[in-house]
Amino acid sequence: MIGDMLTVMWKERKSLFRHRGSRLRAVFNLLIPVGLVAVYFPLGEGRNWVSSPVALFALIIPMLLVGTTVPDAFAGERERHTLSTLLASRLPDRAVLFGKIAVAVAYGWIVTLIAILLGLVTVNAAHWQGHVLLYSPAIAVADIVLSFLVATFVTGAGILISLRAASVQEAQQLLVTIMLIPPIVLAVILTAFHKQVASALGGVSFLEAVLIAMGVLIVADALLLMVTMARFQRARLILG
Repeated sequence: MIGDMLTVMWKERKSLFRHRGSRLRAVFNLLIPVGLVAVYFPLGEGRNWVSSPVALFALIIPMLLVGTTVPDAFAGERERHTLSTLLASRLPDRAVLFGKIAVAVAYGWIVTLIAILLGLVTVNAAHWQGHVLLYSPAIAVADIVLSFLVATFVTGAGILISLRAASVQEAQQLLVTIMLIPPIVLAVILTAFHKQVASALGGVSFLEAVLIAMGVLIVADALLLMVTMARFQRARLILG
């Protein structure tokens, strides 16, 4: 199945910038979050960037990049009338599904890692004092692992939506709505119960908070993957 999956990945990488809008707009959408993480915030935070939780702002990159491209996975094929051709091929179901998932996750994660490294270059160039600044172990682990888990979560949600959406625009709008729900709910909880939350989390260290977030995302990613695998029914998609 690996060979078939690589075939799907080769096909999918060519369509990364083919979502709605011009190629120039796609590149522009890529450069904004990368510029913020690689230049703007490192310059603003200065030497504190390598040890500040603000560095976790890098997590916005996989959310935005995957969120704008993954809806095209199946909804885009449906719009271009190529879905039936893809599904009628000899490619196994798992190869088609995992190939599309792998490209979306890799795109969001790799671009995030590049932006994180560029941010390190920026802060060293702007605040050089004779020795190289490196991210603290906690920040480095948090950025690397959480960015992968976030990319996987957005990909799973996007693929699940794209399987049934009639258009890329519909899939994008629904995915954006879903991604906005957790921050809104969290903001409401923090606003209504800020004293209780502060008391409960008073003894939780940054690393412990990161580990909790990792655990939650791992469970969420696994559940999304299982649901997506169950919902991916070739015969139903062809008829749809």
